[in-house]
Amino acid sequence: MKSITSLPVLLIGLVLACGSSEEESPMEGMSAQEHAMMMAGGTQGETDSTGATVRQSVHLTAAQEQALGVVYTMVRRGTMTRTIRTVGVVAAAEPNITDITPKVDGFVEELLVDYTGQKVRRGQPLLRLYSPTLVAAQEELLTALRLASRVGRGAGEAWRNAQSMLDAARRRLAYFDITPEQIEQVETTGRATKTLTLVAPFTGVVLEKHVVEGQRVTPGMQLYRLADLSTVWVEGEVFEQDLQYIRIGAQAHIEVAAYPGEHLMGAVSFVYPVVDVASRTNRVRVTVPNPGGRLKPGMFSTMFFDTRVAEDVIVVPFEAVIVTGERNLVFVRDEDGMLQPREVVLGARADREVQILSGLTEGETIVASANFLIDAESRLGTTGGSMPGMQYGGDTTGLQQQPAEQQHD
Repeated sequence: MKSITSLPVLLIGLVLACGSSEEESPMEGMSAQEHAMMMAGGTQGETDSTGATVRQSVHLTAAQEQALGVVYTMVRRGTMTRTIRTVGVVAAAEPNITDITPKVDGFVEELLVDYTGQKVRRGQPLLRLYSPTLVAAQEELLTALRLASRVGRGAGEAWRNAQSMLDAARRRLAYFDITPEQIEQVETTGRATKTLTLVAPFTGVVLEKHVVEGQRVTPGMQLYRLADLSTVWVEGEVFEQDLQYIRIGAQAHIEVAAYPGEHLMGAVSFVYPVVDVASRTNRVRVTVPNPGGRLKPGMFSTMFFDTRVAEDVIVVPFEAVIVTGERNLVFVRDEDGMLQPREVVLGARADREVQILSGLTEGETIVASANFLIDAESRLGTTGGSMPGMQYGGDTTGLQQQPAEQQHD
C-alpha cells in the first residue's frame, strides 16, 4: 500500500523539479502564512476599501449555541455607575491641630500632662509656669483693683481712669493665655500667685510633647501639639482620568483593617489642585466623623467612591464589544436568528459596562459572551470555511468516529 501511494508523489516531485528550471514557481515569494492558507484551500478573508476584514452574518443552531456557550442580552437604557477604589491614609484634620506655646519667659514648675498620646479635655491644666513677668502682671492687676475700689463713681474722670487701668491689667494677663477663672481668683484672694497654669484649649490628644519638668521656656517655644480627633481626614490618590467623577461633597465610604466588614462614611472635602507628574495621580481628601477616636492617624484604609458616569444612555456589557483596533463590533440577533455584525461607537466605560453612542437601539438582542468565537466564524465565512466542529452542529463526535484506516490515510 505504501509503495503504490508513493509513486504519484515521486512523479509529482519530478515534474515540479523540471518545471522549476524553466519558470518561476507560483509559490515563490509567498510568506509562510500565505503558503499555509493556500495549502488549506482558503484565504485571509475579504477586505473592504479601508483594509478591514469583511464579516458575514452567522446563523447558529441551538446545539452550536450550547457548544460555544453563547449568551444573549438586551440593549438597555439606564444610568451608568462606577466605583473608584484607592488606598488612603488617616490623618489628623489640620484645622483641629493646635500648638501650645508660652508668651513669656519662665520655668516649668509642674508638668501635669507628661506623655505623648495622653487624652486631654477642654480646660484641663497642662503645666504650671513660674514667670517673673506674670508675677509683675498680677501685682499690677491688684494695684489697679485697689485704686479702682478707692475712687468712687462720683469722682468722674479719676474713676474712669482707674477703671481703664484695671481693664488693661486684666487684658495683659489674658494676652499671656491666663484664663478668666485664674484672673478672677487673683482678684478674689487679693494675692499674686507664684505660678500660673496653661490649660488645653479643646478636647483632644497630645500628638507631640517637647517639654519636661524644670525646663526653662521662652516665648514661642513649642511645648505641646494637640489634635482634636473627633473628625479626621483620609487622603488617597486617584488617577488623572478619574478626576472628572470626583466632586466636592460626594459621599465615600472607608474600610480599615482594624474593623473588617465595617463601612465608615465620609464626604469629599477637597481635591488637590496639582497632579503628581511621576504617577499621574491626584490627591483627594475625605472628611470622616470619628466618634470615640476609632480611626487613628497613620492607619491605612481602602477608599471607595461611588460615582455616576452618565444618565439615560444606551448601555451594554463591555464583553459584548469586539475591539479590533480599527473599529468596534457587536453581534446583533435579528428576528430570523441571524447574528449580524454591527459597528458601534463607544462612549464612557464604567466597571463592566460601556456606553454606546451610536450603532444600537434600546431593546435589541446582542451576543454577550463567546462573541470572539462568533467573530472568528463570521470571518471564516468569507473564505468559504468554518470553525472546526461548526459543520457538525457543535457535535465533534463525528470526527472521532471515522474509521482508523481513513484517519491514517
